[in-house]
Amino acid sequence: MNLRNCNSRIGSLRIRSATALLAAVTCVSFAHAQGWQPARSVRWVVPYVPGGANDLVTRTVAEPLSAALGQQFVVDNRGGASGTIALDLVARAAPDGYTLTTAADAITILPSAFKKLSFDPRTSFVPITTMTTQPMALAVHAALPVKSVKELIALAKAKAGGLSYGTSGTGTSQHLAGELIKRAGGFEMTHIPYKGAGQAIIDLAGGQVPVVLVGSSTVIPQHRAGRARIIAVTSAKRSAALPDVPTLAEAGLAGFDIYHWIGILGPAKLPKEVVARVNGEVGRILRSPAVRERLEAVGLEPSPSTPQHMAALIRDGMERWGKLIADLKLELK
Repeated sequence: MNLRNCNSRIGSLRIRSATALLAAVTCVSFAHAQGWQPARSVRWVVPYVPGGANDLVTRTVAEPLSAALGQQFVVDNRGGASGTIALDLVARAAPDGYTLTTAADAITILPSAFKKLSFDPRTSFVPITTMTTQPMALAVHAALPVKSVKELIALAKAKAGGLSYGTSGTGTSQHLAGELIKRAGGFEMTHIPYKGAGQAIIDLAGGQVPVVLVGSSTVIPQHRAGRARIIAVTSAKRSAALPDVPTLAEAGLAGFDIYHWIGILGPAKLPKEVVARVNGEVGRILRSPAVRERLEAVGLEPSPSTPQHMAALIRDGMERWGKLIADLKLELK
């Protein structure tokens, strides 16, 4: 997920927040020293380039986690091939706690997107915890005469040539969610795939594309600036960052509960004591007021969980998107 439009804000937040973050979470460090304790630095792989939500969340957690465990968690950005390069690296790493990876909901699409994948998201990794969640946002250009999903559907049906909608790319969860929305509403829109959500947002603000479906944090700045209008979110409940925006279910399209998540995985056979220690410390960090404030400021909801919950997200996501990709006969990679 690309948050290019948020980068300048994110950068300033990093600078202003660093001291507060460390002060807020250092108190949990050696008071919780039971269990696994790393003896050297830990490599934390991020399957995306710097600047996006995955990178932001990882770095926000890595700094206080380093303080809590007494060793550096070194962020290693390894973008490319939809994240498969980095994930393959971690899947083959020794399960000793010194190589972890950030993972997002996109991992659940990879088995259907790549004919030859060197790993299985369900068996090649050990889930540790989710870190953040955010719904997708259905947004329109400010000048489009649409203020609700009902009005969007009516316009799409009436407009000669129809409407188009942009996402971060073909075969992404945003693209697939868009197909589900079209089915549920009984209307058509032409999909415009971008190389990342940031470019889609630039074109939305400039009027080159009338509609986008992207992670909510990506489009919130344009929504607040009046250059775009978010008309619905895809989660089952309203977003805390967008309390006045209805869900798709409230807008008349029942059954939607789709959201982006970001979490942490380790290689298969990672010892339980490593999983428990990292899970516990990350949970405490995400519940600290300073970290919550920093993430919520850019539209991300801190969402620590159990390893079992994260495993269920991976399993259920693979089943949902795999069926849809097969049904749509999408040729992705």
